[in-house]
Amino acid sequence: MPRRSSPGDPEQLLAELKRLLTEFEAELASDGLRAKVKALIPAVHTLRDIGSSLIPSNLAESARDRILAYFRKYPRRVIEGDELMVVAGIGEWARRIRELRVQFGWKIASGHTIREMVEVEDLTPELEGQGLRKMGPNDYILLREEQDLEAAYRWSTANTIRKRDASVKDKILEYFRANVGKRIMNEELRYVAGNKTEWARRVRELRTEEGWPVFTKQSGRPDLDVGEYVLEADRQSFVHDRQIPDSVRREVLRRDGYRCTSCGWHQEEWSTADPRFLELHHVRPHAEGGENIPENLTTLCNVCHDEAHRD
Repeated sequence: MPRRSSPGDPEQLLAELKRLLTEFEAELASDGLRAKVKALIPAVHTLRDIGSSLIPSNLAESARDRILAYFRKYPRRVIEGDELMVVAGIGEWARRIRELRVQFGWKIASGHTIREMVEVEDLTPELEGQGLRKMGPNDYILLREEQDLEAAYRWSTANTIRKRDASVKDKILEYFRANVGKRIMNEELRYVAGNKTEWARRVRELRTEEGWPVFTKQSGRPDLDVGEYVLEADRQSFVHDRQIPDSVRREVLRRDGYRCTSCGWHQEEWSTADPRFLELHHVRPHAEGGENIPENLTTLCNVCHDEAHRD
């Protein structure tokens, strides 16, 4: 079993490291390769001990706790994997990040997932200046400081759906429909998709081509954090509304202040007792030649939208 780090007084550990490196300098002049390697091992262990001692044990006892403490000290900032390796003090630090995400519900995204969101333009303009587009595969970011206590249950569901013999899009849709109204993390969707890079494109297709009311911060739910997705209702929108470009949809929602122009319902009023959501309605019906342009579109909640079509 690999040796785990042993946190202590950083200054004392540093003094010990200097002593070990001084002794190793003499060993370096010898011809024995194995002797050099074995002489360096204590120094490597001590260096790891120093890293794990940077966060006091009264604040974080385990490697997983130290990683979380580091993330929470720098939320919404890109963290390099090497930084987490240092504070963790163990070789299996990446597994601890997965545990924080899966078992404990901390919304930590990897560079892989963020870059796949970038490819389908699922990042909001205010986040462009945070360097997310430049994230590497071994970079991470804590997107939300609040813990998601339902995450462990959802990941169990995700694991079941992931194993099904179905397309990536069908798996993602099944997962959304099993969690209607709940905030789903990008990492969950990527996992359901079998870690295939196409997951972000398939989510976009579900929203724009098949009319499922999947919302993000960018596409109509400014209260969401980047990387969060919500299927507002288990239904598809009217066929003629599915061709409205995302850019036009965002423009109309902003123009109308994210409020229903009929009843005045605002998305901030959302509750489990009244789980409405906002849609776009053609002033001049699409069947009569009404165009998908802002001037011919208005924002309605789904209740008013249904009434408008019944009328």
